[in-house]
Amino acid sequence: MCEKSYNINMELTQLKYFLEVARTEHVTQSAKNLFIVQPALTQSIHKLEDELGIPLFKNQGRNIKLTENGRFFYEKLRPIYEELMALPQLLRDSADKQNYNVKLNVLAASTLITQAVIDYKQNNHELNIDLIQNEETKMFDICVRTYATYKPELDNTESDETFVTSEQIFLAVPSMSDYKKLDRISLFDIKENFIGLYGSKQYRKICNELCASIGFKARLTFESDNVLAVKEAIAAGIGVGFWPEISWGKMDHKKIHLLEITDADFKRDIVVSLRRNKQDNSKTETFYRFLTHYIDHRRHRKIR
Repeated sequence: MCEKSYNINMELTQLKYFLEVARTEHVTQSAKNLFIVQPALTQSIHKLEDELGIPLFKNQGRNIKLTENGRFFYEKLRPIYEELMALPQLLRDSADKQNYNVKLNVLAASTLITQAVIDYKQNNHELNIDLIQNEETKMFDICVRTYATYKPELDNTESDETFVTSEQIFLAVPSMSDYKKLDRISLFDIKENFIGLYGSKQYRKICNELCASIGFKARLTFESDNVLAVKEAIAAGIGVGFWPEISWGKMDHKKIHLLEITDADFKRDIVVSLRRNKQDNSKTETFYRFLTHYIDHRRHRKIR
């Protein structure tokens, strides 16, 4: 059985005209409502009927009425047309909502970045900052990472703007008599076990690489996913640990002493990347400026 094929090329204007005539069932009044001349409206309706191959209206005295097929077409078309006409505003609303949402991928300096978010939200309640930790994704607006030494060719995030700053890594030790008079120390003079921050993969990798570069292997005996727990363990004399200058900030524990490591240039680079993913990136960029300024301000503070 051969099915009949139709070449239908309905235009939005045709559909708009049809819906108005179907609503009023009066061509003259519809033409006035649409601000067009009656012959143009009549011609548009006839063209639509020709394209569909089905009469949509029938004459009834001096007026017109929808045919049964015309009524069916009207009832199906009206909600579709209304949704279609609402799409531009919905799109604008979606774009505006996206502007007030920032996806922040935190792969390094999580303690510092979390505090920055808290401080920013105090005066910017309307901004939603979505914190994620995903080394594989490129679905972010801002990403915070770390490298031993940052090189642009290492960046595969397709960023539009990048902020880079270096932070020194100190050795945090208990304030015991053996250490309290020292400012600098060689890792080879350390007899205690090491305490680490669990889950900080990039930072831990950098510390391991720095130690390996001088032929030193730290005896890691305890890990915690909480910075405060690591600090308390060091203060209690359980072990020693690496203290990142900017990320952990100013010394806030009287029982901990920070020493400069003499064996090599112990530091890392913190990298903040910005991607302009939206039609309006103003809110994202404002937070990015705040975040980079926040980090830079912390860098200039003396931690000891």
